[in-house]
Amino acid sequence: MNLLIKTKAFGIPLLLLVATNILTYYLTKDSNPEPSNSSSDIYAEAHTDCSVKVKRLNGYSYIRPMLFVDSQCESDKLAPVKKNITTLIDEYKRIGTLNSASVFLKEYSGDNWIAINGDEKFLPGSLMKVPELITILKMEELNPGFLNKKLTFNTVYNLDKHPKYLGKSIRLGQSYTVRELLNFMIVHSDNNATSLLFANMDLNLFKKVFTDVGLATPDLTAQHYPVSANDFSKFMRILYNSSYLNNKNSEFATELLGKCNFKEGLVSGLPASIKVAHKFGESGDPTEKQFSESAIVYLDNNSYILTVMVKGKDFSKLTDVIKQISGIVYQDMFTFSKMAI
Repeated sequence: MNLLIKTKAFGIPLLLLVATNILTYYLTKDSNPEPSNSSSDIYAEAHTDCSVKVKRLNGYSYIRPMLFVDSQCESDKLAPVKKNITTLIDEYKRIGTLNSASVFLKEYSGDNWIAINGDEKFLPGSLMKVPELITILKMEELNPGFLNKKLTFNTVYNLDKHPKYLGKSIRLGQSYTVRELLNFMIVHSDNNATSLLFANMDLNLFKKVFTDVGLATPDLTAQHYPVSANDFSKFMRILYNSSYLNNKNSEFATELLGKCNFKEGLVSGLPASIKVAHKFGESGDPTEKQFSESAIVYLDNNSYILTVMVKGKDFSKLTDVIKQISGIVYQDMFTFSKMAI
């Protein structure tokens, strides 16, 4: 099998692969093919209940704000792109580049979604800065002016982390507004700014952000909070939907994520002209590396959320796999967006 790594992200071979699968799907979707009994078949058995599930926010006397809405069933429309991604993942697992991979994709033109190994838990690393961002902005809503509060970085935090991808960092002895610290935390993924914000954050509110979207309460004494691609995507979804923070703060959060200076991985699988709000995270140990990335990709007619989590031995190879998955998804979403015009 020829790996997709050997083709350009937006080259003719990849476009033909996506187009062929889309055409095949529309030509055969009503032909009732025989079901596959293979254990490697990527398609789950048909759901008997494809009803819509609504997640609402509790804690109010007269209202139940809506956070997000999901069909219980994956989308047939996205079956071709799921097949292409699964083929890529299986090949990289076969040659030893990947130990495991998980993907969640949700597109908003028709509110469709798919997941590949979507419930396996990974160590999110700096992805956890997204719920911290949401918490800080919720604190601003509860106490207007909090973003302008100045904090002084006068304590070096022992984080026991050795990240591969480093950006700008705050300086010891200097003071910064909370707004400036958010910029360092999200745009540059600065762990010092993250720790300073965490030390001044409402930890009960931080826990509530998780439980409000339906996740387990984080143990703040634990070193890690394993999370699945499906579940982490909920944080990006409430930002895109502006269903948890007000419009102003949801816009501010996604604008910061849009300035994230990490350009490998998911972003490198997209044309430079595409607007994307994203965050990455690295974790693992000497024997197994983990890399995750989650993004809102803004297409005029077909914006989508993509979260990819991978495990392997080499960060560079892991980010390249994420790049290729991103390219496959973009070509599919781009094709559907053109069909919708």
